[in-house]
Amino acid sequence: MTPMNLAVPQDSNVQLVLDVLPALLVILVASILCGKLAVRWGQPRVVGEMVAGITLGPTLFGRLLPDAQQSLFTPSVKPVLYVLSTIGLTLFMFLVGLGLDHEKAPPGHQKTAAILALSSMVPAILLGCGVGLLFHEELSRTDVSPGMFALFVGGALAVTAFPMLARMLYDNGLERSRLGVLALLAAAVDDAVAWCFLAFLVAFHGDGGLFESVRVVVLSAVFAVFVMTVGRRLLRKLGEKVRSRGDLTSGQFHLILMIVLAAGWFTEEIGVYAVFGGFVVGLAMPHEPAFQKAVQRRLLDTVQGLLVPVFFAFSGLNTQIGGLTGAGTLLPLCALLFAAFVGKYSGCVAVMRARGFSWREGSALGSLMNARGLMILIFVNVGLAEGIINEKTFSLLVVVAVVTSASSMPLFKLSLGRHNAPPPTDRYEKSGRVTVTDAAEAGVVER
Repeated sequence: MTPMNLAVPQDSNVQLVLDVLPALLVILVASILCGKLAVRWGQPRVVGEMVAGITLGPTLFGRLLPDAQQSLFTPSVKPVLYVLSTIGLTLFMFLVGLGLDHEKAPPGHQKTAAILALSSMVPAILLGCGVGLLFHEELSRTDVSPGMFALFVGGALAVTAFPMLARMLYDNGLERSRLGVLALLAAAVDDAVAWCFLAFLVAFHGDGGLFESVRVVVLSAVFAVFVMTVGRRLLRKLGEKVRSRGDLTSGQFHLILMIVLAAGWFTEEIGVYAVFGGFVVGLAMPHEPAFQKAVQRRLLDTVQGLLVPVFFAFSGLNTQIGGLTGAGTLLPLCALLFAAFVGKYSGCVAVMRARGFSWREGSALGSLMNARGLMILIFVNVGLAEGIINEKTFSLLVVVAVVTSASSMPLFKLSLGRHNAPPPTDRYEKSGRVTVTDAAEAGVVER
């Protein structure tokens, strides 16, 4: 091959780098600025980062400076952002799974948390299914059945963001209160159920018919069982080594990365999104505090500082809020917001009252469980990528994600009134009894 033949791909690669780097710089600047503004206004940083992603899309940047927006996010740049966001989400969901550990919860809390999770999910799913069926013709793709569309909308509205919830509680000193522990445990159960639900939806939506759907479901189940049994036993030795040494070696860290990426590749290959593989591997990892903190220390800043903002930006490129104010779209949006909030809120209040908690505590927990954060965005991005929903429904659900996440903490504080800080007798000692909350302290949170 002559040097002239090599020149074209080399020039093309250089041009791709010159295209991608400015896009990443703009994404980071917008993420940092909007994140700081969100914190100043009393919101979690992730709410600002979500808004930053939307502003970089056609909603704001594309409307004010369309030529600049199109030249920055060219057709060659978007696939790179998609790959980076997929890797980032796989690693992020691994960290989420790593932080979910409810085995040492106080007596009775596991049962209450499981009931709370189900009571918040079932009404949200039912109401979401109702909205999906009602507006199927207006919102759905023509090749998606009313049942599949309704189930997806219901599943999306049932999501609660464990990482965002952990950050909210930790910032307000409530992560070890009775209410905080229950909320974190319920959100952990919610996340696990939601991602299994999504995996089944993606499997049954495939074009291969019943046989292909069954194949995907069976392979997903075999993968999850294998990882949570054989894989968990093998990984336990890794946790013991890290605990005795006090930190991860480079070889151990590389091994973890290889396992996570291999799991993401496998689940993507069998027809389930890569984030499911990362999440299951995270659940199977040792829940030794030293191991968790060592992994989080290596991964968290890169994932949340770079890759997650890229995901928000990629989501924003598919979000067009400007077209959602018409009469034909405003009604479905209001219906989705109503179903999202009431579904979570009503179920939580009912169970909390039945378990002996006050109206204020029930209202506060119902508000917290409406924090959907990054989780619902991952959910709807999978739906868009798999062809279950179109860009119009995607945009509506992104708005639901931002509104419910931004309203969660203000409504929580309003519910408790002057009783924001729990009394000392309502707090658990920092003795490792509630390891699920260690995720907040270690940093597995949407900042």
